[in-house]
Amino acid sequence: MNFPDHLKYTKDHIWIKPDAGETIIGITFFAQLELGDIAYVEVKTAGKHLEKGQVFGTIEAVNSVSDMHLPVSGVVKELNPLLVNDPGLINKDPYETGWIIRLIPDKPQNIEGLLSADTYEKFVNG
Repeated sequence: MNFPDHLKYTKDHIWIKPDAGETIIGITFFAQLELGDIAYVEVKTAGKHLEKGQVFGTIEAVNSVSDMHLPVSGVVKELNPLLVNDPGLINKDPYETGWIIRLIPDKPQNIEGLLSADTYEKFVNG
């Protein structure tokens, strides 16, 4: 399994990457494996301020629909426009072209408190 070192993770299988004052957020390789083929992604929170832990969107696979929760508080800037026509990008490349949202975090320093790649890998592998 793939656990890029430059990302931070949550126990909800969300990854986050700082990017020029914003953050990019998606689901992990492990999460997309567990979900199966991604059929649809819905994010109706663009432009809204959400607190850490609030649902920012849903992801639908062939047999399930799952809520996605923010790892840090901030303003949801946008949904990845590529996912509108090709949500399967999450399965193909969850850490690059398959990112889900951009967020403007309230306190970027809070990202450092999330799980490292090593800690997340240990969590996933039990």
